This record gives sequence, C-alpha cells and structure tokens, in this order.
Amino acid sequence: MAADIEQALLQQLADSADGSIPDSGDFATAVSQDHLKVVGVIKSLEAAEMITVEDISHSRFVLTSEAQAYLSAGSPEVKLFNAVPADGITLAQLKSQLPGDVSDVGFKQAMQQRWVALDKAAGEPRVVRKVDSVTDGAQAQLAAVAAGNELPKAEADALKKRKLIKLDTWKTYRVAKGAKFATQRKRQATELTSEMIASGSWRSKEFKPFNFNSMGLPPSGGHLHPLMKVRSQYRKIFVAMGFQEMPTNNYVESSFWNFDSLFQPQQHPARDAHDTFFLTSPAASDTFPEDYLARVKAVHEHGGHGSAGYGYCWKRSEAQKNLLRTHTTAVSSRMLYKLAQEGFKPAKYFSIDRVFRNEAVDRTHLAEFHQVEGLVCDRGLTLGHLIATLQEFFSRLGMKELRFKPAFNPYTEPSMEIFGYSSELGKWMEVGNSGMFRPEMLQPMGLPPDVNVIAWGLSLERPTMILYGIDNIRDLFGHKVSLSMVKSNPICRMGL
Repeated sequence: MAADIEQALLQQLADSADGSIPDSGDFATAVSQDHLKVVGVIKSLEAAEMITVEDISHSRFVLTSEAQAYLSAGSPEVKLFNAVPADGITLAQLKSQLPGDVSDVGFKQAMQQRWVALDKAAGEPRVVRKVDSVTDGAQAQLAAVAAGNELPKAEADALKKRKLIKLDTWKTYRVAKGAKFATQRKRQATELTSEMIASGSWRSKEFKPFNFNSMGLPPSGGHLHPLMKVRSQYRKIFVAMGFQEMPTNNYVESSFWNFDSLFQPQQHPARDAHDTFFLTSPAASDTFPEDYLARVKAVHEHGGHGSAGYGYCWKRSEAQKNLLRTHTTAVSSRMLYKLAQEGFKPAKYFSIDRVFRNEAVDRTHLAEFHQVEGLVCDRGLTLGHLIATLQEFFSRLGMKELRFKPAFNPYTEPSMEIFGYSSELGKWMEVGNSGMFRPEMLQPMGLPPDVNVIAWGLSLERPTMILYGIDNIRDLFGHKVSLSMVKSNPICRMGL
C-alpha cells in the first residue's frame, strides 16, 4: 500500500509542469487513500531528500453534538417561545412542559433576544410574549456551518460562546521535487553483509551513512520511588533497635481480626461502609479460633479483666464480614495471639504496609496509604517505657523534639498523640498515635496478666512529603505520579 502511494506521488511530481503537488489532501482524494498514510510516505521521502515539503494549515467550524440536535429539532429558544401561549404562562408550568435543558437554555436565550418577558405583577411570575412570531436564526446559522459556509464573525462568536460550534484544524502539505528526486527510490543498505562481499554486489549498493555523533540509548534500569527509599530507612531503624518484621501480605481481613480482637465495639463508626471497604465476594469468613472468639465475645458483652465491657449483644455475623484492612494493627493482633499460643516470650515487632479507608480523596488524603507500626511486648512495661521508646525511635528519624497529648483509642489505654517539631516546616505537627494495649484485648488472647504491650503508628506518606518537598499526596502516590520525579529524586538518609 505505501509503495503504491509512493510510486503515484513520485510519478505525479515527475509529470507535473512545475514539479510540485499543490496540496497533499487533494492528492490523497485523487488516489483514494487515507491522508494519514500519504503523510507517512511524504515524511519518508522528505527524510531521503527526494522531496521538499511545505506546511499548509486549514481550519473550519464544525457542529458540536448539542448543535446537531438543534439542527434537526430546532433551537431551545424557539421551542420555548412556541410553548408560551398568547395570554402567557407561569414560569413553573412552562418548565414542567419542557425538558430541563431546553427550558433553562431556551428561557435565557429568549429573554436575551427580547422575545419573552417575565411578568411579576400578578404575584406568581408569568412568562409572556413580547413579539408575535420569531425566526429560528440559530438553526439557520448551524445549517450554514454544516454546509461548509462561512459565518460573520459576530454570529460565529455567539455560537462559540454557546458551545454549539468548535474550530477544527488540520494540516496538509505542498510537495515539490527535492535534491535527490527520482521516480524510483533506491533503498540504502544499512549494513555490509558477507553475501554482498561474496557476490560483489556491494559495489553497486548505496549505504546509509553512520552517525558517529549520535548518543546511544540510555540504560532502562529501574528507579526507587521516594516512598520505598523512606520505607527502607524506617526498616533499618527498626532492625537496628532489635525489632522483627511482621508478615503483612493479607490485605483482606475479617472484621474479627480488624476490629473485634482489638476490643473495638461492633457499633463503632469505623465499621460503617462510609469509612471501610467491605468485600462482596467472599463477603464473610468463618475460620476463627473458636475458644478465642468466645472469650472476645464475653469481654465485649460482659467485660472482665477490670473492665465493664460494652454491654451489648455481640454478633458473630458482624465479626465474619470481610474487608480491606483499615490498619496494620490487625496484623499485630494476629501476631500477639500467636505469641500467646506458642508460649509467651518478650518480643519486638514492626510492620510497614498498605491500609485502606473509604475517605474522600484530596491533597492530603487517599483511599489507600501506608501505615508504619511498632510494638513491644514484655512484662511490667509502663507509659514511661513507651515515651522513652518513642523518643529513641523519632530521634533516629531526625525528629528530636517531641510532645505528647492524651487521646482515645478503643484498644489502647492510656493513649497519646505524638507531635514533633519539623525544622523543614518550622512548626509542630502531629506525627503519630500511640498507647498501651488494653487488658481486655491482651488477656483473652491468653497472654499473662503481667504482660503489657506498648505500640505506636504513623503514616509513611506524610514524612516522605516533608522530606521531598511534595505538598500534594497525589503527586507522590497513584496514577498521577511523574516518572521524572521518581528518576531524579535524591537519596534518603535519616539520622541512623
């Protein structure tokens, strides 16, 4: 196909009196070919210096889809005028007779052209005619555009303002003979082969010249995302402090491990579909440690371990619901239960992975993000141990000034919000949440009464945005991320 187009184009240039083709669009029509295919041949011949090319720009107005409807059915202003009887009609009745877009657009246009008026003297506004008859000028103008005719500038501007026409632009080319013009293209050989040497055909071949100044292709090696760089630093800090990483490969959790095992009541707002992504298939799980489930049910309903409980009827059906985990603390609950069953021994755990919450997306929130969580499990731990551990952890992040504020969490008591002073931003900011896991959560697992667990959590995205000067989370995580940012961002080094 391309060879036929090329031969026809070169032959027409050879036969032309002035050695040119005035318009490639007319040529494409004459040879019954798509103009885009003709353009491909033209660019190839131009690169071979067989032809010269000159751009020709074209433009014309075309109808929008809305205008196509007006062209066949008439403009909304005429429809509205025709719907107004001689003695007038209330505005409410008029709008009820016409579709919303016709009544709104038509009323606005008819008022501007002073075909109708709004009479408010009678109390309820009435639409009355100001002229006896009208001509559908808009429909006539659209018909002229559809026929390819030019409109006066004022009329065209009015139709553009109403978004009834738009400017369609395209480009064709004037083609003339080039320095190496011939009616047949002589293909250049790109390499010298052994067959050419053996037959001697290389003597009559024209070889494509080598460009020794051209740059080679850059290596397509991968690049670490800023989130992965910061995550690597967090992991090194935890490992240096003697923590063991928890397995976090189960994004789907049951409500039992995500909520119930954490002593979070079943009527808690976090369990609402507006806050949590619930699965429809499979919608429920039923593989729970039954003895543990019974103890969790009892502490929710009647309390225990120094607690009065919540005093409601705990439902297994609520605990069975599957969801996308809302926090990695669901993983912590599994690990602590496993630790209790295997025989308690002091442990330090951490995790860094994705969690999911049904939140409105804006510059600081996404429906999925990363949670960093650390916990220490040992006998006799106190709030003082938690504060000291947090100070050590955040000092290794380079944030040495901390403040703590009392807070409430269903599964920690006492609980504290963590605030750190950011030298990059020059202000105090919330950097995490922390607390001591409640006995109502730990002892049903089978952990000894004198065992306490201190824990804290923070996001991965917020410190990464501060470190890399990113003010919109959608520029850091998701489909809008710039690949050039990923390739060019600096190495992350924290105060290890």
